[in-house]
Amino acid sequence: MTLRLLLVVASLASLCGCSQDRPPAPAAATSAVVAMKGPGPQEALERMDTRTAVPLVPMMANHQKQNMRDHLAAIQEIVAAVAANDFPAIEKSAGRIGYSEQMGMMCQHMGARAPGFTEAALRFHHTADTIAEAAKQKDAPGVLTALATTLSTCTSCHAAFKQHLVDDATFASLTKQAAPSGPMHP
Repeated sequence: MTLRLLLVVASLASLCGCSQDRPPAPAAATSAVVAMKGPGPQEALERMDTRTAVPLVPMMANHQKQNMRDHLAAIQEIVAAVAANDFPAIEKSAGRIGYSEQMGMMCQHMGARAPGFTEAALRFHHTADTIAEAAKQKDAPGVLTALATTLSTCTSCHAAFKQHLVDDATFASLTKQAAPSGPMHP
């Protein structure tokens, strides 16, 4: 009987709490509640993420993300080609992520104000060259070993660095370089 009475009282209380007669909370009270909660979610995430910031203007950051996705696609192609013993395909895909003078210049530009970033990026591309070298030798275990080493450079770089968006003026101030104004090429 006592349990039923409690359930009835709780039901009535919840109905009263849902009454449409109650006016909405004033905007000032709502913003005070938000202000009391602390930083917004993006700011909270930034505080937790202690990796080294790589200052980039939005166009550079987008270009870098496109390159990273292409690097990942090349890795996927390499894995599929290893499974098929297709050494020419391994070499071709590894060539997309290997070192070139143009890629080296882009890595230097991207990492201009993030100590260690350029070196890590160049290490990735040079390490990827060893995948192509093993493919030329038709050395499947060597390809897998080189691939594992290359992926290790990826994970260590992503563990150490994060993108940090800045405006053109901030980028120029930090790097003593003008922010790129046209399309970027790999």
